[in-house]
Amino acid sequence: MARKRISRRKFVGDVSAGVAFTIVPRHVLGRGYRAPSDTVNVACIGVGGMGANDVKGVAKAGANIYALCDVDDRQGAASFTAFPKAKRFKDFRVMLEQEAKHIDAVTVSTPDHTHTVAGMMAMKLGKHTRIQKPLARTIWEVRQLVQAAKKYKVATQMGNQGHAEEGTRQIREWVEAGAIGTVREIQLWTNRPIWPQALDRPLDEYFTPSWLDWELWLGPAPARPYHPAYAPFKWRGWWDFGTGALGDIACHSMDASFWALELGYPTRIEPESTKLYSESAPAVSRLTYYFGSKGDRPQIKVVWRDGSLFPWRPKEVTDPAAWPFDTSGQMWVGDDGKLVAGIYGENPRVLDEARQAELTAHPPKQKYPRTEGVYAEWLGACKGGAPAGSNFADHAGPLTEMVLLGNLAVRTGQVLDINGQTGEIANASIPAEYTRPEYRAGWSV
Repeated sequence: MARKRISRRKFVGDVSAGVAFTIVPRHVLGRGYRAPSDTVNVACIGVGGMGANDVKGVAKAGANIYALCDVDDRQGAASFTAFPKAKRFKDFRVMLEQEAKHIDAVTVSTPDHTHTVAGMMAMKLGKHTRIQKPLARTIWEVRQLVQAAKKYKVATQMGNQGHAEEGTRQIREWVEAGAIGTVREIQLWTNRPIWPQALDRPLDEYFTPSWLDWELWLGPAPARPYHPAYAPFKWRGWWDFGTGALGDIACHSMDASFWALELGYPTRIEPESTKLYSESAPAVSRLTYYFGSKGDRPQIKVVWRDGSLFPWRPKEVTDPAAWPFDTSGQMWVGDDGKLVAGIYGENPRVLDEARQAELTAHPPKQKYPRTEGVYAEWLGACKGGAPAGSNFADHAGPLTEMVLLGNLAVRTGQVLDINGQTGEIANASIPAEYTRPEYRAGWSV
């Protein structure tokens, strides 16, 4: 039968009259073709350092890098060069105001003190939002981000990438299968800080480099003169900007146990550290968290060590030179054995060789869905798929709160007794600025 031709005028008329159309399935369009409805336009805030990895990661996972924002021209140079078609900005507020209608999603990979103001603005505009770990610098800010994620119903994810990877799922499946018996204790360690801290504020003067907008870098933080002791890399150890070694690493290394054992809030935190400084984190700290029993799970003790302070060598490791197996890691202690893994949950193994061989030959049934990677997981959620595992409301927010409670213990040098249901501190008065910051004029959530 002859195919009837439709004129352009008739076609346009039908559209204006309300003829319905459906999006053509991707497979119909041909191999390699990406339908417009499949493309997520992403704006990236903070595109140097780890931010550069986030830009490349979301691009490789299929996003369109629509805009790039960084206050530091040198730090952002590699991303600007790699994505020359992306629009460039220094101030994320200007970017989001001007380009909101073109942006679907936002990544925030700035220093910790800017996470909340950037993330809140993005979510209020209805943009899917990904924020590097820790989710925020203070507990109040974490709660604001969690509430906003629920209110604006956007797809969210924190950048603790191990949560989307194979190792973390293996650990939970092995533990639930009884590979090491009932877990009683978790030992964590790290070589961080790998930046200077345990410092008083520097008083010498520097000119601000021409490539850095210092006022924008400070953002909501209290004003202070530029100094290379802060930017571009050394900010993590300063309480006004970062959260120390605990904030940097614990959202990675405590993630698997927090998820697999459903830890929730601790009931007690006992801090130990080297000398305390008012403005920066100590050189070395050790924290002992206690989590109350839950259901069939007994009380759990979690010990955190930073500053290259390592835990005791387990009896299963007979060669002293083989311990610790890495500069950072985790060890799970159960009634029937021990399990070790990297800080991201990678490469888990049971220290009993025969039991590990059995797990390798006959692994437990997979109970927890695997992902295509942390960036693909988030982009899938942006397109209406399942929420990312480390989304703000269900996982990232509670995990970060638990971590930040440890910093409150360190900063005050006090043992904290905590309500395991609400996270409220029962026995100590915490300075208000430790839990809720006062933002500079022009910055708000």
